[in-house]
Amino acid sequence: MSFTLHRGHTPMLISMPHVGTHLPEDLKPRLVERALQVEDTDWYLERLYAFAKDLGASLIVPVESRIVIDLNRGSDNQPMYPGRNNTELCPTRFFTGDAVYREGCAPDEAEVRERIAMHWQPYHDTLGEELRRLKALHGHAVLFDAHSIKGELPWLFEGALPDLNLGTVEGRSCALSLRAAVYAVLERQSAYTHVLDGRFKGGHITRHFGCPEGGVHAVQLEMAWRAYMDEHSPYTWHEAKASAITPLLRELVQVMIDWRPA
Repeated sequence: MSFTLHRGHTPMLISMPHVGTHLPEDLKPRLVERALQVEDTDWYLERLYAFAKDLGASLIVPVESRIVIDLNRGSDNQPMYPGRNNTELCPTRFFTGDAVYREGCAPDEAEVRERIAMHWQPYHDTLGEELRRLKALHGHAVLFDAHSIKGELPWLFEGALPDLNLGTVEGRSCALSLRAAVYAVLERQSAYTHVLDGRFKGGHITRHFGCPEGGVHAVQLEMAWRAYMDEHSPYTWHEAKASAITPLLRELVQVMIDWRPA
């Protein structure tokens, strides 16, 4: 299995689609040497959100690197943000715009379809099944899609990202009362810069599964690496920074667990 699922007892499921670091051995010779460092990983999020199990949340965590397949893209490979630079379902470029594969070694359509069947489809099927289980138990489900990224990536966006970037597809992926409750947590603090539905409004998972009228409410958080780790290679965990932000993340998760539809 290319992911693990921990089943909790609250209405909440946390998805971390970009934390995987594994690269298949037969893929490595086709990659540029730099790609072996899997630099565009959402580093350490399973460690950062480890407290969520104790709060009763479900967690789904992939094993494979996003270089193999990006679980937060649609299987049709349509651009997530039209008109901007985007990486693909099976990325051929780093977030800097440089090539991931050696010349002539990028996956063809048949290989992409094989990766969808092997990795993408099982992850999404399980996401859907777990959300249905939680909704049946609680009457609703809350999906929290957790991400992190280097705070400055000129190929993808201008300037520096805020520390915390909440996305609700401009209020369409969750109830407005949940949107307000989650953002209020960020508004009550001043240690971290934050924005609601800014550059990152929610990826495919948030957009596809978030269906407030159907009882599934989805929220994405894109966090700048600088909030909890060192942003430059070898991308190490920063204990003091991580310890400082954990109480805020715990409050965010607890608010989503405690929230109930009107």
